[in-house]
Amino acid sequence: MNLWLLRHGEAEPIQTSDIARNLTRTGVQEVLKTAQTLQKVPLDIVLHSPYARALQTAQLVCEEIGYQGEVVQVDWITPDDNPKQVIKRLEPYESKNILIVSHQPLLGRLVGLLTEGELMAASYLATAELVHLEGIAICLAGMHVKK
Repeated sequence: MNLWLLRHGEAEPIQTSDIARNLTRTGVQEVLKTAQTLQKVPLDIVLHSPYARALQTAQLVCEEIGYQGEVVQVDWITPDDNPKQVIKRLEPYESKNILIVSHQPLLGRLVGLLTEGELMAASYLATAELVHLEGIAICLAGMHVKK
């Protein structure tokens, strides 16, 4: 199974609400460039956080690659959600090829847990950075980064 973790593109500075921050022009360009690497990826589902910048990133990617499948907003992949709980919530999707569009520090923590089994192995994902994980199951230390 495959899991792609995509951090949203560059967003506006915080004004009144972190949730409402939109992508900047640079952020849109970053996302479109990253989307090119997903052109021939057989995605089954796209999950994105409810934050505006994650929704916009997911929409741009889907449009750019012509993805017509299921796109679902979930409220459990926001920046400070518990990555262990996220792993549990991904169980129903285990047999699918999943793209998750979310935020730091959550995505970096997921990489650490899924590849090394510990939060101390967390990675830093730059804006619009994509990490491809492959494995037999979504579980602690059950996946590896595919280059």
